[in-house]
Amino acid sequence: MATTHNLGFPRIGARRELKFALEEYWKGESSREQLKAAGAALRARHWNDQARLDYVPAGDFAFYDQVLDMSFTLGNLPQRVRDFHGDALDNYFRVARGRSATHGEQHAACCGGVAAGEMTKWFDTNYHYIVPEFDANTQFTLDVSRLVEQIGEARALGVNAKPVIIGPVTYLWLGKAKDDSDKLALLPRLLPVYAALLDHFAAQGVDWVQIDEPALVTELDAEWRDAFVTAYDALSARRVRLLLATYFGQLQDNLALACKLPVDGLHIDAINARDEIGDAVAHLPDTAVLSVGAINGRNIWKSDLNATLEWLEALHGQLGSRLWIAPSCSLLHVPVDLTSEANLDAEIKSWLAFALQKLDELRVLADALNHGRASVADALAANAAAIESRRASTRVHSAAVKAAIARIDASLGQRKSSYETRASAQAAILGLPAFPTTTIGSFPQTGEIRHARSRFKSGELDAAGYRAAMEREITRAVREQEALGLDVLVHGEAERNDMVEYFGEQLDGYAFSQFGWVQSYGSRCVKPPILFGDISRPKAMTVEWIAYAAAQTSKPMKGMLTGPVTILNWSFVRDDQPRSVSCNQLALAIREEVLDLEKAGVRVIQIDEAALREGLPLRRSQWGEYLRWAVESFRITANGVRDDTQIHTHMCYSEFNDIIASIAGMDADVITIETSRSDMELLDAFDDFNYPNQIGPGVYDIHSPNIPSQEHIVDLMRKAAERIPAERLWVNPDCGLKTRQWEEVIPALRNMVAAARSLRQSA
Repeated sequence: MATTHNLGFPRIGARRELKFALEEYWKGESSREQLKAAGAALRARHWNDQARLDYVPAGDFAFYDQVLDMSFTLGNLPQRVRDFHGDALDNYFRVARGRSATHGEQHAACCGGVAAGEMTKWFDTNYHYIVPEFDANTQFTLDVSRLVEQIGEARALGVNAKPVIIGPVTYLWLGKAKDDSDKLALLPRLLPVYAALLDHFAAQGVDWVQIDEPALVTELDAEWRDAFVTAYDALSARRVRLLLATYFGQLQDNLALACKLPVDGLHIDAINARDEIGDAVAHLPDTAVLSVGAINGRNIWKSDLNATLEWLEALHGQLGSRLWIAPSCSLLHVPVDLTSEANLDAEIKSWLAFALQKLDELRVLADALNHGRASVADALAANAAAIESRRASTRVHSAAVKAAIARIDASLGQRKSSYETRASAQAAILGLPAFPTTTIGSFPQTGEIRHARSRFKSGELDAAGYRAAMEREITRAVREQEALGLDVLVHGEAERNDMVEYFGEQLDGYAFSQFGWVQSYGSRCVKPPILFGDISRPKAMTVEWIAYAAAQTSKPMKGMLTGPVTILNWSFVRDDQPRSVSCNQLALAIREEVLDLEKAGVRVIQIDEAALREGLPLRRSQWGEYLRWAVESFRITANGVRDDTQIHTHMCYSEFNDIIASIAGMDADVITIETSRSDMELLDAFDDFNYPNQIGPGVYDIHSPNIPSQEHIVDLMRKAAERIPAERLWVNPDCGLKTRQWEEVIPALRNMVAAARSLRQSA
């Protein structure tokens, strides 16, 4: 009999219950006990949703991030939080966001705010994790309380729990040494803690433990490959069985290594690495199980179950009870439940599967394997009809869009003049001071904004009333920026629900869910639009709003757009054509918007490509092709403008030192980047690379409620000026201010402007 299991479940809840519980707690509106009760209720519901599986994950739930959870399980807390008052949850949130709950900070002098942990993308997803911190003196001490609690809760509900932990080598691989020490030198200190953790599981009567080692799908040098051998040899005396889980890519040259490690089972992502399954069967010991990720855990299209069974049945015949089946990865990356989507177009809805529906697909596959296809004939027939409906739909393909793609040539991606010529023309028309100040685009989405949007969507507020409400908020944002003394203003994006969803709603080829939320980090959730067909722009999307804002001030107003690569990477993308084709379709649509903004007199246009790096293949050898078409798409979008129109782009929380040449190849006049959490570490790229254009290193960490001081900002900018000529530096936050409150934003920006003035005086 084939065994079913899941690698992880969305933790936020079908209605974002975890988000709201966290934010109430952080604001001091609920107690620690209420927050913990909300977490327990969500875990219970999600285990019940998965109860028909043979093994259900435990330990995949986190109040902020599963990597941060692992750091606390291993006792790896940054030194800066170890001596603070409060319990472990206070320190947990201090590392995550710079402070704990409002009511938990009575000792403000010592605990009111610390530097939050660095945040970066989880492999090639849009999920952010808190980077573990190491130094030569790092020690590890086990804290099993979180996992023991969750396993106990699952058992009380009658659930066959499979603990989920991040493996020791991937944990070190994910982290960052804060000095010049070698992370791998910490492995001998780390392994006894893992051994003790596995002993605790055995003492609880745990049978299987899922140990995630996704670093195995990346390119590893000999030292890291040897580390896997060392680690799992050291854990071979355990009293529980280990399922080693890999996902997000192919194992390739690490396949034989993974199969030879002394574990009891191996999980392979069959969506990305189906061709490796035969070799895995050949290399695995006869006693080991092979878990096959047969359902896509990262996208929302229905699986072709009949086609999947064609190869799964043969594999089942080979392996019998040694075959496990699961989604390809944790379902963290998809929404919870499609049945809630009452307003979604019925035809498009019939093509989709969210987390609960993916588990239904898994059960159909298991029943077909264990009891024959006849036992699930109706389900297989319905699935086949949905797959054929999507394939044949006339709504998916557009002859006009395909013709436009065929006309793309190199000239579309070329600016008329060199950067030096453009910079001179832009300086003449904009008249900006040294160290010009700006923000990244969004300002706080206040309760008034959200209330107006909700009333407009429900029909309580008509279009004229909604426009008037948004114009009031735009005017407020402009007035606040003028009062602060910012040099290049933004309209604040009051009318935008999300930087990707807003554009997708106005493009043909997109559909939208009502409750399709996924976690980006902490309490931050996004609702990715569904790219189901060929993309085109029926009409201008932003021009009226930007023109209104520009009319409220004599200062330069920046037009704000999301770039094609980011729209692509932050959407649920169609899987029936190459991603590069969809990206070029988006590029042509956004290019039309850029040119319309320019015609309206907008001389500064920011095209955000926050997600450029996360689209990189996990193996460096495959980067070239992706970067070629990603950079080409941006250039198609941006480069039809005049010399005196200044093009900005923005990237956040992306380690990009190793792709700096490609970023320079985008040829944006100004790039703004995240550097505050890394203490300008991201600017190390400029030690060896002469970046030719202007750059704004983010000096205000907007993901933390902490307010940066003028002195701190000056210090960061001086570090930047050691690498980049001062005349090419901008001063700005590291990301948009949508998630912050005005009472935080105003003093932070006031300090930022004061820092810029101080820098001008000392230049």
